[in-house]
Amino acid sequence: MTNTAVESRPPLPPFSLETAKAKVQAAEDAWNSRDPKKVSLAYTPDTVWRNRSEFLQGRDQVQAFLERKWQRELDYKLKKTLWAFTENRIAVTFIYEWRDDSNQWYRSHGNEMWEFAANGQMRRREASINDLRIQESERTLF
Repeated sequence: MTNTAVESRPPLPPFSLETAKAKVQAAEDAWNSRDPKKVSLAYTPDTVWRNRSEFLQGRDQVQAFLERKWQRELDYKLKKTLWAFTENRIAVTFIYEWRDDSNQWYRSHGNEMWEFAANGQMRRREASINDLRIQESERTLF
């Protein structure tokens, strides 16, 4: 049994509408935990990411990226929505809100394309994200 087989992350592909929605909700819940180690375990050890203009290879780089992200993006709150799916791919839209250390709030909008290994771990993630400055009174995610 390989290491990735031991690290099965249900629901597993091929996805149905129900299991694709469950996979998106699981990702939202994990990211809202803001726990880099926990979140990184959803990805294959050799996962490939593009996040904005940053390119990452492997789970260790993902974990380090998430540590930096949540040190900078304070009070982070995320909402993901299923856009489309196939047997082993899911596309989502998302919105998240956060503030920086000067107390400036932001709303970040984006799209992600995910590709999964047979064990349900994500082996590829492509993310395009735009940030918009907002006032604290304009927040919609709590």
